[in-house]
Amino acid sequence: QVQLVESGGGLVQPGGSLRLSCAASGSIFSIKTMGWYRQAPGKERELVATITSGGNIKYADSVKGRFTISRENAQNTVHLQMNSLKPEDTAVYYCNVEVTRSGNYWGKGTLVTVSS
Repeated sequence: QVQLVESGGGLVQPGGSLRLSCAASGSIFSIKTMGWYRQAPGKERELVATITSGGNIKYADSVKGRFTISRENAQNTVHLQMNSLKPEDTAVYYCNVEVTRSGNYWGKGTLVTVSS
């Protein structure tokens, strides 16, 4: 089994910044893709950003230029630096990892609230 521990959520004013982190532990051979998804109240879960083991990155159009995803392969950790936050970024953010020979895993989520 694989466990994911997320951190870094909270309340921030519009225009502010937050940094989310997610550390994976457990039976990990290797991790193919790490990423972040979010779900706002009343909406479906959506992709925010993903990064592969080879460094290929994908962003949702709504966060391009404001969010930056990065990973530390040796620590099985992924980060999401969020700048210029907007009220519409308010959501529960979920970490997701695809583990080789194991499967796909989700974190429990961390709440990000952007409000004045």
